[in-house]
Amino acid sequence: MTGSLSSATLLELLNAAPGANVAVIVPETGARITYDSLRRQVMAAADAFARAGIRRGDRIAIALPNGLPVIVSFLAAAIAGTAAPLNPAYRYEEFCFYFEDTGARLLVVPPEGAEEARRAAAGKIPLAVAELDASGDVRITAPGGRASASSPQPGDIALILHTSGSTGRPKRVPLQHRNLAVSAHNIVNTYRLTAGDVSLCLMPLFHVHGLVASTLSTLLSGGTVVAPARFNPLSFWRIVREHGATWYSAVPTIHHLILARSGGSEKPAGAESLRFVRSCSAALPVEMAGKIEALTGVPVLEAYGMTEASHQMASNPLPPEQRKFGTVGPGTGIEIGIMTDTGDLLASGAKGEVVIRGPSVIDAYENNPEANAKSFVNGWFRTGDEGLLDGDGYLRLTGRIKELINRGGEKIAPLEIDEVLLAHPSISEAVAFGVPHATWGEEVAAAVVLREPATEAELFAHCRERLADFKCPRKLYIVESIPRTATGKVQRLNVAAALAGKRG
Repeated sequence: MTGSLSSATLLELLNAAPGANVAVIVPETGARITYDSLRRQVMAAADAFARAGIRRGDRIAIALPNGLPVIVSFLAAAIAGTAAPLNPAYRYEEFCFYFEDTGARLLVVPPEGAEEARRAAAGKIPLAVAELDASGDVRITAPGGRASASSPQPGDIALILHTSGSTGRPKRVPLQHRNLAVSAHNIVNTYRLTAGDVSLCLMPLFHVHGLVASTLSTLLSGGTVVAPARFNPLSFWRIVREHGATWYSAVPTIHHLILARSGGSEKPAGAESLRFVRSCSAALPVEMAGKIEALTGVPVLEAYGMTEASHQMASNPLPPEQRKFGTVGPGTGIEIGIMTDTGDLLASGAKGEVVIRGPSVIDAYENNPEANAKSFVNGWFRTGDEGLLDGDGYLRLTGRIKELINRGGEKIAPLEIDEVLLAHPSISEAVAFGVPHATWGEEVAAAVVLREPATEAELFAHCRERLADFKCPRKLYIVESIPRTATGKVQRLNVAAALAGKRG
């Protein structure tokens, strides 16, 4: 890509690679889409959206499963107007909320299915159908006359997403073309991505992790995105082997499933093509990171991202630079600080709120002055995460500020308790949280999923050996599964609320 990344657009990003390179592979059909073909399909779709009346800034809701149609639709929507990808598994009421909140002017659906989205749009929002034909081309059928899409500008809003915060109404996050271009460039630099790299996209493409890390950064590098319709741990290693994946990025939930299905310690066939494994969007337990490295034989790099920063803010680097399990590495094209409640920056080693600034960070939430007043201070964006920077500038996250447990004035980081519980051989998943207590204000509780039988007494004893008494859980909930968002995140306050009725 030529010129400054802060003055670039996704159209320029798309035009950066040699046309004969393979841009996207669809594992289900074996289709291999070149950059020339992808560019042609995207511009045809953008023109179809323009013929449907879409103009700059108009929101195009997208309710498609992972695959080539959603990649084409997303890029085309960002060029013609603004892409608003949504989880196709949402229910009717959720689609109604997001359509209204974004002011969607068009809805993209597959030829069949997406009934809840169709029902929510009925009589209000016109439909466009994205269909993948036998030749591997995505065709957009939409109402309209004669028009063509104009080229976007760097400051135009390419993508509108919502925060997945643990409390309150979701906030609209408007990501400009230049924000996304800079973030993709930072990821390319961090992992030294080239046209020879093959990214296996495991994350949903209605989320910034899959869109920016797995897809846009790969397209910027001229590499290849392998885009299965869904993640399946049973077929994971076959897809890695058949398509020569050199890296993949996922949340710890997916890493856990890959480990569970891989069995034993023998290196799986196909792992020899990997350069590294990336983890982001939720805390990666240190023990799990070690197991992935042992299984794959490649570095596991934990990163730190959020929607408001167009995804990546920090990452552990590739060798020979040092990677530190339990940290998310140094900033990657983003300036990171630690701040007090009053807005003062702290020195290395001091714990406080993580704040960021840089060209990939949004200017403001959309139409939300209250959130903007709380989130932006002295040019910094408050992430809501608590952490500290070590002497090497590596960031260690200790929890979400709203999720810290306040037991009689002692602030307890739930992540520390998670790590201790996960070190027990019988526990496969764990999440700690605060519950109301008449004397202490809050007391420590935790939900755990067992991989083999264990008594509560054993688990309590395990914690007492490794944690100060005030940090030890007083209540354990042994559950079959822990509630997560569609992207695999655990929201502690929601887990606490879900288990509230089980308190004895």
